[in-house]
Amino acid sequence: MKRRTFLQRIGSILAVLGITEAEWLSLGNRYYQALAQPSPRKLALLIGINQYPKTPALSGCLTDVELQRELLIHRFGFQGSDILTLTEEQASREFIEAAFLDHLGKQAKPSDVVVFHFSGYGSRVKLETSPETMQNALVPANASLILQEEKIVNYILEETLLLLLRSLPTERVTAVLDTSYYAPTPVLGLKSRALPESVEAKLAAEELDFLQQLKTQKLPSTPIVLAATSNPKQSAREELFSGFSAGLFTYALTQYLWEFTPTTRIQVALSDMENSLSKLGSKQQPALLSSQKNQHLTSLPPDGIIGAEGAVRAIEEDGKTVHLWLAGLPPQVLLYYGVNSRFTLATTTEELVLRSRTGLTAKAQISQIEGANPLQIGQLVQEAVRVLPRNIHLIIALDTGLERIERVDATSAFAAFPHISTVVAGEKPADYLFAKLQQTPSRYGLFSLSGELISNATGEAGEAVKLTVQKLAPKLSTLLAAKLWRLTENQGSSRLALKITLEMINNISPRVIMQRKTVRNFKTETSIQKSLPTPIVPIGSRMQYRVENQSDRPVYLILLGLNNNHTAIALYSWETPQEPNTADTKPLLKEVVIAPGETLTLPQTNTVSEWVISGPASECEHQVIFSTAPFNGTLAVLNTAKYSTAEQGPIGPLLNSLDVVQALLQDLHNASAFKTEMNGTAADSHSLDVNNWASLSFSFQVF
Repeated sequence: MKRRTFLQRIGSILAVLGITEAEWLSLGNRYYQALAQPSPRKLALLIGINQYPKTPALSGCLTDVELQRELLIHRFGFQGSDILTLTEEQASREFIEAAFLDHLGKQAKPSDVVVFHFSGYGSRVKLETSPETMQNALVPANASLILQEEKIVNYILEETLLLLLRSLPTERVTAVLDTSYYAPTPVLGLKSRALPESVEAKLAAEELDFLQQLKTQKLPSTPIVLAATSNPKQSAREELFSGFSAGLFTYALTQYLWEFTPTTRIQVALSDMENSLSKLGSKQQPALLSSQKNQHLTSLPPDGIIGAEGAVRAIEEDGKTVHLWLAGLPPQVLLYYGVNSRFTLATTTEELVLRSRTGLTAKAQISQIEGANPLQIGQLVQEAVRVLPRNIHLIIALDTGLERIERVDATSAFAAFPHISTVVAGEKPADYLFAKLQQTPSRYGLFSLSGELISNATGEAGEAVKLTVQKLAPKLSTLLAAKLWRLTENQGSSRLALKITLEMINNISPRVIMQRKTVRNFKTETSIQKSLPTPIVPIGSRMQYRVENQSDRPVYLILLGLNNNHTAIALYSWETPQEPNTADTKPLLKEVVIAPGETLTLPQTNTVSEWVISGPASECEHQVIFSTAPFNGTLAVLNTAKYSTAEQGPIGPLLNSLDVVQALLQDLHNASAFKTEMNGTAADSHSLDVNNWASLSFSFQVF
């Protein structure tokens, strides 16, 4: 439905919000509906509000709507005319509820697909009918009304929305709520999608009346409701990316659905999204609000679709230059996705060469192939070659709460380090935040983007800014190394057939904690991956990885990571020393290679090389990286470090993490089959071919 058409009809829609609408909501004549059911339709109502009267503006809600719209059209076959978007002042309470009834309620039929999305502020309000409790509510564009000196809030209760969703005559309903309800105490200027609750405010009488009408109806549907947070006190956050802002949850969700077919359990999808959010510096934990367990994303049927990193959005007159939408690339990768990266069209043999990129959109040119089929808008594109610049910096945002002289000193101190850059917080994308400790303002420290203090990254009370920054040198090197290995993530696009299972060893049989697998190389993407929503591993647990090489080539493996105090670690495969009693014998490392069809457990199961989880309680991150060629350069750098022979465990400290990762990127570049000269950019870029590398991420909590 066009927005113009909706506005023309709004008067009549609002007129039936009383008994007539209540009668319609009863859905009594379902037998007739079943008989008259046409082929399934796909309907969507997308809401995004950045601008609120007398309230600090949000930044990413309109991008969220665009992310969802492009996903639904190109990935799931929605017609643009069946997607209604309400943004900014259009998204009043009256318009949202009326649009729901008219666009979704009156058009949806059994087996139709319905998607509802809301990005904007949430809050809490007390009802006169139950004054002892506060209720969650969505904040529309016309949130506040002042009537006869009373403060009336024109909110949409979460309960109202859930009842509306349940009223739809189809079981294939999905709602996405990228909002939160508890406004946190401001921390380091972080932006949250929650407004403070107002104890004295009253809810608009029209909303209460509408809620009571809904409560009297039979509600046939059990929708899937995905929320941005699992803990009521968590904040739904948005972040500044490469040229745009977006809700972290919406970006993670849509990126996941671009690359993966949603046939696994929702809990697994949420775990993958949480993993993605963690790499962006967020502790957000998405949640499923529905009561049914083991649900699948069945409201978004795959219809034989395949994973992709984006789609053709427009074609220029020459027929060779195309505009791409690249929301399927991992968020941390997009910022550095370089010119001359290549994509294949999912249904043909043509290749597209990236020429420029702005935010989520890019221009590409079709490679010269004789007899190439004409390009079409909507064609899906898959990653073939990833080009990354060699000179990538760790970006530190300077908190706006710092005094001017403090920012000057910090900028000067960080500039002394190679590959470290500073920006003003909130103005450009960043990796970490340098700020004062709130409890001790005379101390400075390094924080994640979610405001969490990085361990071992603080100065002493009263210590000068420059001295604190100088002490951060080892930590900054480690964090830059982690940023670089995260840029290799390609679980969705790799063409190597690999499956990795993280297991806890006990006396009976190994217990599966997480499982990751590449998906694009398999004939089907419907195999179920196992994972816990928030994998938790007790201190003292014995762990192992089980790696299955289902490809037709041997693969080599490197494991890098951050342990629970933000220090770098690696998996070591030690050569057996010929003279074990010689204390000065330098241990040597050997390649970990897995033959085609072979399954290997790491570390090898014996008492000498056990991997035991140590404290303290925190989060661990591992990146398991594969190549079709040996990691010669990486092992050479690893062997230069002065490791203690007393610490020859299977997973141990990585002393020269940045050197190791730079060597690893060069090894992956060397392994790539793509050797064509790229307009002089080869010298300052790494080119990674999806046929020759895979990189999968594991994050789990240590408790």
